[in-house]
Amino acid sequence: MSTTKILKPTDSELEILQVLWEKSEATVREVHEELMQTKDCGYTTTLKLMQIMFEKGLVLRDDTNRTHVYQPNVSREKTQKQLVDKMVDAVFSGSHSQLVMQALGAHTPTKQELNEIQQLLDRYKK
Repeated sequence: MSTTKILKPTDSELEILQVLWEKSEATVREVHEELMQTKDCGYTTTLKLMQIMFEKGLVLRDDTNRTHVYQPNVSREKTQKQLVDKMVDAVFSGSHSQLVMQALGAHTPTKQELNEIQQLLDRYKK
């Protein structure tokens, strides 16, 4: 489900990937219906984007039936890591701590989030 090449999805491609990560697989129609809940986009635009994503290797396509079924070919975690690494380099001059401080300062984390952060910090301290 992952590729060795670094793939950089656009914002629109990320929206489609979010749907596919949640559903595991979907037709263009299913993806389009999900996208229409939050933005106004045409079916042919969704179709063209998914065709481009297939060509780029971001998604896989099962075309054994008349209706093509797509599934993600990149993991959510790997994609998140690539995007965060790019943002840390571009916005925070490579400082992960600056990113964390900015993220925590932007909103008050829940107790569960704080516990998860603490567990992660404890693992790094060992």
